Amino acid sequence: MTVNELKEYLEQFDGEMEVKFSYTSSDYWRTQVAADINDAEEGYVTYSDYHRMNKVSEDQDDDTERVVLLS
Repeated sequence: MTVNELKEYLEQFDGEMEVKFSYTSSDYWRTQVAADINDAEEGYVTYSDYHRMNKVSEDQDDDTERVVLLS
């Protein structure tokens, strides 16, 4: 999802609503939890075969992608 796509998607909601980041916890029941978003910054990610998803990369090289990271 691009920044423009995210902006467009969020415009359909009340501007006073809180935004959370949801993910599956590592508990036995795989509970969906929702964390606060406190920051947005530019960063880099690279695909990790071990995790089967992107991971944050400290270094910029040919295998990294520039992204906005929410934390």
